Amino acid sequence: MIRCIALDDEPLALELIQEFCKRVDFIELQRTFTQPSEANKYLNKFPVDLIFLDISMPNITGIDFFKNISNDVMVIFSTAFSEYAVEGFNLKAIDYILKPFEFNRFLQAVEKAQIQYNYLHQTNTNNVEHLFVRSDYSLVKIPFSEILFIETLDDYVKIHSIGRKPILTLLTLKAITEKLPATDFFRVHRSYIISIKKIESVRGKTIELGFAQIPISSKYEEAFFKAYTSDFFY
Repeated sequence: MIRCIALDDEPLALELIQEFCKRVDFIELQRTFTQPSEANKYLNKFPVDLIFLDISMPNITGIDFFKNISNDVMVIFSTAFSEYAVEGFNLKAIDYILKPFEFNRFLQAVEKAQIQYNYLHQTNTNNVEHLFVRSDYSLVKIPFSEILFIETLDDYVKIHSIGRKPILTLLTLKAITEKLPATDFFRVHRSYIISIKKIESVRGKTIELGFAQIPISSKYEEAFFKAYTSDFFY
């Protein structure tokens, strides 16, 4: 889960970001701020992974605010003025979105942040090779290397693996995502997580792996193909 805050001197812009964040399952918007000083106080106590940061603010630009942050944090800049774009990218911003922006443009930006976040945190699971879940009153050990894909069934998930029956466990897809190594698994649909290394082929918007054909939804399409065609997972 990517923890984030938003800083913008326009309350309506913050309301829009807040609404968009609710529609993205890997983003957790913790606070919104209209005053840079309050945002800075919060960051000093509660580090986050990502900041949605307006550039054109009365007392300090978003660029100067970001330069003064000591924490290692990703940033997505937003503004109504395109001339700031070059400087924003020079600061290695994840993205730069021009106001007013629609949800699809917002989603494109946060999917870039997700790829970067997964890359930065891949070492967290490098030494873990299996998953433990409760199923049928037992604690079941499932090696990551055996998992083909995972699908959601309301409040349950069904884990499909090589050489064993599917395992049903009381978890959400969001919860199980946090237990999986980001370098091996990728969410491609609101109902599916797939093992990237088990993919046999991709035809159009359908992934073939093992016995299954998994659809790629438009929400995850761009991020998946960008990652799948790079060397991120290999």
